[in-house]
Amino acid sequence: MLFGVRTTIGQEKVVAELLQGKIRLTGSNVSAVAVIDTLRGYLLIEATDEAEVRKLIYKAPHVRGMVKGKMTLAEIQHFLEVKPMTSGIERGDIVELTSGAFKGEKAKVIRIDESKEKITLEIIEAAVPIPITVDASSVRVIKEQTAQ
Repeated sequence: MLFGVRTTIGQEKVVAELLQGKIRLTGSNVSAVAVIDTLRGYLLIEATDEAEVRKLIYKAPHVRGMVKGKMTLAEIQHFLEVKPMTSGIERGDIVELTSGAFKGEKAKVIRIDESKEKITLEIIEAAVPIPITVDASSVRVIKEQTAQ
């Protein structure tokens, strides 16, 4: 069974490491402790019963309590799915570069390579249109292309 544990936001990994150490020392009947990046302020603990989890988190720093009830894998499945960085970016969109040499510049998307998660852009304010290729994580969509 899966149980949710509330933690201080930003301290999820610290709490998970602390609890894993506690599991090793006590030999607790807990199968797994999971930190999900998109689920800020929460940990997931797989254990046989709720009492084991309560005993594990008792007086642990940065733990704020337990989520009432147990969870199923189907309820948290959407948190576990990995979405490509290029989702939501289309050819013709206007984007802003958030890192690199051209940080802050606006550019138009020319091509998207979804397998490598790279985007080829053309800087809008440049005198000569030179295509540059950047990671999809280093752009932010400003204006989407309107369908014509």
